[in-house]
Amino acid sequence: MKVIAFNGSARKDGNTAILLNAVLDEMKAAGIETELYQLSGKPIQGCIACMKCFEKKDKRCAVEKDIVNECIQKMVEADGILLGSPTYFADLSASMKALIERAGMVGRANNDLYQRKAGAGVVAVRRAGAYHVFSSLNAFFLIGQMIIPGSSYWNLAHGRLPGEVTKDEEGMKTMKQLGQNMAWLMKKLQA
Repeated sequence: MKVIAFNGSARKDGNTAILLNAVLDEMKAAGIETELYQLSGKPIQGCIACMKCFEKKDKRCAVEKDIVNECIQKMVEADGILLGSPTYFADLSASMKALIERAGMVGRANNDLYQRKAGAGVVAVRRAGAYHVFSSLNAFFLIGQMIIPGSSYWNLAHGRLPGEVTKDEEGMKTMKQLGQNMAWLMKKLQA
């Protein structure tokens, strides 16, 4: 079993990566192979609504100039998908939004590629707006017919400067519990 986590932050190893790694650490401890894929420094454009993915049905986006097809392939090969984003003006980062748009369209065009995989979103936030980001991440999983595990609280933690999320005890506990619950869910889905 494998889980792929996408860090949608412009900061490669900032708070969002710290939170994703906290979830992944629990999954590793449960014997699940993990990978953290950083979107930082890799520009991604949004969907251009060309609908070629619906015509070709080849599990690829027609826009070939960026990393999205590589990300889609990683999603297809994984049993679980984690999406992490910082909160930018009460919304997702632009790169995470672009990944969701394009991977989501390709998934829908190809008979729901991610159907019945486990999926969870993780949000880093300075103060407010995180619930909207959390909801947007979950919308990707739900429209793709994926299964979302819960945790002891919403999957978010507070922090502005890199590393500050580790001071949010409840947030870090939530990530740990999410990792345990996602590992449990993935094992149940494989049974």
